[in-house]
Amino acid sequence: MLRTRYLVFIALTAFFYVACSRSRPIHLHPDNPHYFEWQNRPTVLLTSGEHYGAVLNLEFDFETYLQTVRAAGLNLTRTFSGVYCEHPGAFNISKNTLAPAENQLICPWARSDERGYANGGDRFDLDSWDEAYFNRLKQFIRTAAAQHIVVELVLFCPFYGDEQWQLSPLHISNNINGIGDVDRTEVFTLQHDQLTRVQENMVRKIVNELNDFDNLYYEICNEPYFAGPTLAWQAYIAQVIKDTESSLPKQHMIAQNIANNFARIEHPDENVDLFNFHYALPSAVDANYHLNRALGDDETGFSGTGDEPYRLEAWNFMLAGGAVFSHLDYSFTVDHEDGTYAFPATQPGGGGAAMRRQIRVLKEFIEGLNFTRMRPMQEIFASTMPSLQARALGCAGEYAIYFSRAQQLRENDSLRCDLALPSGSYQARWLDPVRGDVIKTETIHHATNILTIALPTFDRDIALALREAISLQVEKK
Repeated sequence: MLRTRYLVFIALTAFFYVACSRSRPIHLHPDNPHYFEWQNRPTVLLTSGEHYGAVLNLEFDFETYLQTVRAAGLNLTRTFSGVYCEHPGAFNISKNTLAPAENQLICPWARSDERGYANGGDRFDLDSWDEAYFNRLKQFIRTAAAQHIVVELVLFCPFYGDEQWQLSPLHISNNINGIGDVDRTEVFTLQHDQLTRVQENMVRKIVNELNDFDNLYYEICNEPYFAGPTLAWQAYIAQVIKDTESSLPKQHMIAQNIANNFARIEHPDENVDLFNFHYALPSAVDANYHLNRALGDDETGFSGTGDEPYRLEAWNFMLAGGAVFSHLDYSFTVDHEDGTYAFPATQPGGGGAAMRRQIRVLKEFIEGLNFTRMRPMQEIFASTMPSLQARALGCAGEYAIYFSRAQQLRENDSLRCDLALPSGSYQARWLDPVRGDVIKTETIHHATNILTIALPTFDRDIALALREAISLQVEKK
């Protein structure tokens, strides 16, 4: 009997392994490429994560961190490869995970036996790989997969100042290969063949090592619109990823970081699946939705340490038609991997348990919709009061609407909105974006093509899920 159970267990384990190996990495949804499909489910990615050093910083306990992200109901983390790191105090960030302590940086390249790395220890050999790094990177992604978290692996980052460039293994003083005697603005430009070769080899190595993972996609470069990276170099790296995976079992999405706030993409790279913005305005979605690819807001900050500006940023971006929102959360640090660090008010952004709860409210709101059937629907607003800002997603019979108003307008005035909707009966559910509480549910009947709704009393913002009663009846059948 025990032998039979053991054989069944072995057979099920083998079946599970084969099934996983044949599964497809997260990819653009086949019915609506503005969103994703993962594990056979429509997917949006929302998170509040640490400052990108989870793998490259040996002191960081990423298992506790990923468990905390999962417990918060979030499903994305963004991490840097190790080509770029920072010095303590950079950008006024306290306990910065991207600023490893002396001798605590790990990256794709092995250390040599020659002393002299700028932040302690031996210099790097750009012709040798550090297998301990790849083991750590794979364990990070494996742990994230167990927590149902997707990893955005950022391959490169520009060197904003000489301080960052002088810490990189690519800098000539930090490697034994005589490579990297260039200005920091020329590192990612295709101008220097030896540097390009090292970068290409690193990308191919990483892509080969990580091909089995489904909870993964690659971003070419963080903020390449600063300090020199060229569009030609970005296209080259994207093609390297594509070419390398062409002979491998799995193909992963490629993301490109476009701009801060807003930009219109004039010449989209055909290899790119996801276009990312930082501190994004919903107009970034408006201007690029026609490209029929996913759009992300994958870094926030510089609006104080409070939650409100980032909550509004998240709702406005996602209700404009975005697919990704990634908040920088400064409460995750070494020794506070559970997200409990009480960061000072001088930080360039926010975070913490309360912010994570608010992002979860948004994620669950979207996941409660048939969002792959929806599109941005600003034409639904026949008229709104001057004090209201509004965003809407919709499809026939189902609408998701987000209202916010100027911070100074906090009196309980009577707010109304006219919606251009077919006549009929609608079930309305009003949601508090801060706590996730349902404020009010009601059935609304109207006989014209304009539905006037009275908004419940609210402070700064409120969300509305509106469904036609006929649609509800069809679903019940």
